[in-house]
Amino acid sequence: MRKTLQAYDDDISFFEKVYQVVRLIPKGRVTSYGAIAAYLGSAQSSRMVGWALNGSHKVRPKVPAHRVVNRNGLLTGKHFFGGQNVMQHLLEKEGIKVDADKIVDFKKHFWNPAVELKL
Repeated sequence: MRKTLQAYDDDISFFEKVYQVVRLIPKGRVTSYGAIAAYLGSAQSSRMVGWALNGSHKVRPKVPAHRVVNRNGLLTGKHFFGGQNVMQHLLEKEGIKVDADKIVDFKKHFWNPAVELKL
């Protein structure tokens, strides 16, 4: 069963659209900044997705930003989680193995919003 964005429209900010997509990533799965940007129709905006997630710890409802990594499965945003290994710990609690700051079996855990979600 596919999920959809509940409030996807032109009246909400790019950051809020990012948060909505990230909230739909299932536990035990990860996606990339670029995959979110492409899904939102702005493929060149992966850094903007990162900026949105950098401040997401203040956003409610909660945004599981730990499930977003770079295109190679690296935990590039880990320093925004308040501790050196917090992001890794959160992922491992969901059953995702991390070795040397990289998702083990990244393709297996990858969740592609373009495939999983529909507008």
